[in-house]
Amino acid sequence: MNIKFSTLFGLGLVPLSLFAQTKPNVILILTDDQGSIDLNCYGAKDLKTPNLDKLATEGVRFTQFYAGSAISSPSRACILTGKTPQKAGLPTMASSAKGKPGMPTEQTTIAEVMKKAGYATGHVGKWHVGYSPETMPLGQGFDYSFGNMGGCIDNYSHFFYWDGPNRHDLWENGEEVFYDGRYYPDLMVEKATSFIKAHSQEPFFLYFAFNTPHYPLQPTAQWRDYYRDLASPRREYAGFVSSTDERIGQLLDFLDKAKLREQTIIIFLSDQGHSYEERTGGGGGNSGPYRGGKFSLFEGGIRVPAIICWEKMIPTNQICNKLCLSMDILPTIADFCNADFPKDIEGKSLKPLICEGKNVHENDVIYWQMGKQWAVRKGDWKLVGNPVDPSPGNHDLSAPENKLFLSNLEMDVSEKENLSAKYPYKLDELIREYHSWEFSEKPETVRDPSNESDKSIRLSNLSKPFNYY
Repeated sequence: MNIKFSTLFGLGLVPLSLFAQTKPNVILILTDDQGSIDLNCYGAKDLKTPNLDKLATEGVRFTQFYAGSAISSPSRACILTGKTPQKAGLPTMASSAKGKPGMPTEQTTIAEVMKKAGYATGHVGKWHVGYSPETMPLGQGFDYSFGNMGGCIDNYSHFFYWDGPNRHDLWENGEEVFYDGRYYPDLMVEKATSFIKAHSQEPFFLYFAFNTPHYPLQPTAQWRDYYRDLASPRREYAGFVSSTDERIGQLLDFLDKAKLREQTIIIFLSDQGHSYEERTGGGGGNSGPYRGGKFSLFEGGIRVPAIICWEKMIPTNQICNKLCLSMDILPTIADFCNADFPKDIEGKSLKPLICEGKNVHENDVIYWQMGKQWAVRKGDWKLVGNPVDPSPGNHDLSAPENKLFLSNLEMDVSEKENLSAKYPYKLDELIREYHSWEFSEKPETVRDPSNESDKSIRLSNLSKPFNYY
């Protein structure tokens, strides 16, 4: 696995000192429940996503980019703070009910970092990391906010339906607003462009977080018709992805017309893998060769599409195959924008990777924890504890030998075969790496690899599956 970069920076044609002479705008685009390969540029053959595909040619497309969790709130907390969800104080779902708190206010968000650096800060779209005044966007560093505070809404009525009582969830600057019948993604573009217009003469940071293609699957009529020959639920899901891509294109077109594109860093990623829930028709998304999806720490739940571009400053049409993390977003943005950021963050700036080809996570051990399910990756080896695979089919992982599922992603990126029995000492190594992490659930005993007669592994905290609902 290598990183393919043009010789632009290697030849010194764009000195890195130029980065220090600019104060670029930043737009962070986040989609919701988008499958690992659900863009043409990631291999999808049945989708039309011209705007994001073009964006990929204008910068760097990442093939090993990992979300901080396979569920929404922890993943978003990770992006906003540059920390694992555990260190960010939001390891599980935030409530979708008004008045309920979420991510602790003592956490420093990317908005607070950028505001301190002299940026106007805006949030448009889904929030889902707190629904009390102090944990909503205006309490977490944003100057402007428009969107839904809970997990998802109907895109026309703007009601949250999935856990009663039914309730309206659309807010602007902390006040409830009503746009009955207006298509939410269109409202998002409208509010985002208004924010940009208002701050076009100063540097701005915009967090543009879609509620799509998360259920309810509600593509526009144009895209419903375009995909009419696909089977359901892929038909509805594909239409929703294309509807989203179209709105991203509208925002990018606005930047071009406003002559702001060259001075704007654009970052795109999904919050986690696609959903197999009943509410999304049991599927629709595509994880390609990767196992699992949303709710799973197999690759299909946490390996997400991601793109970074900055016209004329970041090399174009590049593919990065090095491991990168969503908690790298905050330090990367801060590094490019010469902004100070907290020293206790766990992510790393990707600027040295993007500009010089340096593998910033080469020797790192990466951790995930989601209830009783956990994972650790070291090099190409990955271990999942209490694995979950929500995809259709027979995936019975309840057998004791599958409570610890070892894979080598270089040998088998699909994680189909459990290698624990074949590589017991690698299993021991990754167990110990996991339990060295400050947020791991500690076991009663772990097999001593120096004792050949000890064949048992007793991990008291690995026996019960996590109830995600």
